[in-house]
Amino acid sequence: MLQSSVVHAGSNQMLIRPPFTIFRSTLHRTNNLSRNCRNYPSVMASTATVDSQTDGVSTPQLQDRPLQVARRLEKFKTTIFTQMSSLAIKHGAINLGQGFPNFDGPEFVKEAAIQAIKDGKNQYARGYGVPVLNSAVAERFKKDTGLVVDPEKEVTVTSGCTEAIAATILGLINPGDEVILFAPFYDSYEATLSMAGAKIKGITLRPPDFSVPIEELKVAITKDTRAILINTPHNPTGKMFTRKELDLIASLCIKNDVLVITDEVYDKLAFEADHISMASLPGMYERTVTLNSLGKTFSLTGWKIGWAIAPPHLIWGVKQAHAFLTFATSTPMQFAAATALRAPDSYYEELKRDYMAKKAILVEGLEAVGFVVYPSSGTYFVVVDHTPFGLDNDIAFCEYLIKEVGVVAIPTSVFYLNPEDGKNLVRFTFCKDENTLRSAVERMKQKLKVQV
Repeated sequence: MLQSSVVHAGSNQMLIRPPFTIFRSTLHRTNNLSRNCRNYPSVMASTATVDSQTDGVSTPQLQDRPLQVARRLEKFKTTIFTQMSSLAIKHGAINLGQGFPNFDGPEFVKEAAIQAIKDGKNQYARGYGVPVLNSAVAERFKKDTGLVVDPEKEVTVTSGCTEAIAATILGLINPGDEVILFAPFYDSYEATLSMAGAKIKGITLRPPDFSVPIEELKVAITKDTRAILINTPHNPTGKMFTRKELDLIASLCIKNDVLVITDEVYDKLAFEADHISMASLPGMYERTVTLNSLGKTFSLTGWKIGWAIAPPHLIWGVKQAHAFLTFATSTPMQFAAATALRAPDSYYEELKRDYMAKKAILVEGLEAVGFVVYPSSGTYFVVVDHTPFGLDNDIAFCEYLIKEVGVVAIPTSVFYLNPEDGKNLVRFTFCKDENTLRSAVERMKQKLKVQV
């Protein structure tokens, strides 16, 4: 029987999700519960040593000072994406871990940013977005979902979707509210919910199809459930929530007066089926906050342009939190983002064709190497079972893959409340140029051997 994992974030009585470890794993005991605790060295120094001369005056050395962090964040370490990217550089490995393209975004969008800078659009923007971008977001949303939203009252522009997630959670979730996550999940969700003092419930999606266990979800919803957080297409699995699954979730939310926060940053990277936005389902717009961003669709992840769409009674809380997080987002990049969102359909068609070709190179290569490759219907990620190669867990496998093979993947156990649920799985990304993908596959073919 599937079990829900519960974390009381911000409480002394909590099942602590241990910090992730890349190189060693120990047994950690909290509240009489044993869990695998993985502590790997941060890419940042854990202690600071200062020995400097300023105007002839020596400053004391600072040694062995413990890092200081609020209790609500002390279980979270440097993100796995930062760790993996640093290790890729250190070992000269091909980085198929972190989900950023190694190629640039379209010229017409970059030129629009340059023009905006030349036109003097370089001061603080209006807090919730420059009007031209708010309008472009509303236009795209109407085209994608059929829903008409007021760009002035129902759209808030943020500094990337990660800030949209934070603003939504901090603006709408109260301490003690229950929020349901589908594991595996983007690690920002849990950290931000912890900052909000939420009570987190995890529903695990399991291979091979990562389908939603509806009966378990029904049991998990209580009178204290404030929201369900959905990511479709889904990082890290590539799963796309089906119409049947979304309809069932919607009916439960309406019945129990539950909000939905839906992260749809990969909506234009849907390969096997059409993307369905939860807000478009009957009765759901009034209880849904839809989050999206520019970076994934236009290969401009460093611009950090995101947005939230919600009815006025929900977007108000998002706006209030956003105002005290970043206040405003890069002005010239917002103008360029408006240009991007008005791209013709041919851009999105070409984008999908390009990524499907990249996906084929990686999936066929991984299968040839000997991985068990699970279906990926969307995003630019593929999840595989690494156990044919005889390593104990995802941590050990990814260490071996980096040091001995020269390829980076992401261990998925960091995406679960219970890391054991992800110990057999690792994630690869195919948002790289085709030569990079082929080179990575060739390295794995040469150096990885299936254990009989």
